Amino acid sequence: MISVVLLGAGNVATHLYKEFKNSDTITVTQWYNRHINKISTYKNEVEVTDDLNALNIADIYILAISDDAISSVSKALPFQDRFVVHTSGTASLYDIDEKHRRGVFYPLQTFTKEADIDFSNIPLCIEALKKADFKLLKKLAQAIGSTDYKVSTEQRKRLHIAAVFANNFTNQLYRITHEITEANQMEFEILKPLILETAKKIQTMSPYVAQTGPAVRGDKKTIKKHLNLIENPQHKAIYKLLTNSILETHGRKKL
Repeated sequence: MISVVLLGAGNVATHLYKEFKNSDTITVTQWYNRHINKISTYKNEVEVTDDLNALNIADIYILAISDDAISSVSKALPFQDRFVVHTSGTASLYDIDEKHRRGVFYPLQTFTKEADIDFSNIPLCIEALKKADFKLLKKLAQAIGSTDYKVSTEQRKRLHIAAVFANNFTNQLYRITHEITEANQMEFEILKPLILETAKKIQTMSPYVAQTGPAVRGDKKTIKKHLNLIENPQHKAIYKLLTNSILETHGRKKL
């Protein structure tokens, strides 16, 4: 049985707690947050605390907290030579105070408290300074059905940038799409099959091969018609930026 003390009460911490709770080989011995009211609804399931000095002994202490707090919270932990990991995509392994055995347990996924998550579909990027600790993180990942990947701090930072492009920026484009359809009295629903098919295609082919549309065809007549129809200056700028990126990628002359 792997014993875990969870620190933090955000989206990642909440989903990790729920997943750990359902595992036969993981026990959450304690859940800490500086504002205990945020985790008080779980007090009948797990011991909760807002006192760092009252933390239990555990195999792993998981800091599922903001990047800015990792250094100060790890330094404030009233013990040393225990295994402390964070869940950040961009923070360094060395942001954890050196008095601890340090590691990273980064789930590469977008988390919202209200949305169900299947950890068997979530890659877990792990890193540790000691072989024994790395093996423990592998066991933790396997215990919740995730596939683990050995990813260094520098690789993880770049991976997080890629994830922002793939998820956050794409979601912003969906929001713009939603705005355009609503402004023209159309249902956003009509585009959902296209969105799903776009995501489905890159499961079997590269994004380069999967690319379609006026830019990849070099159809500047259609592109100019689109630009004339777009009224929002920010939307027009985004359209031009991405169109030029596609044109350049596929060896065509930019606008």
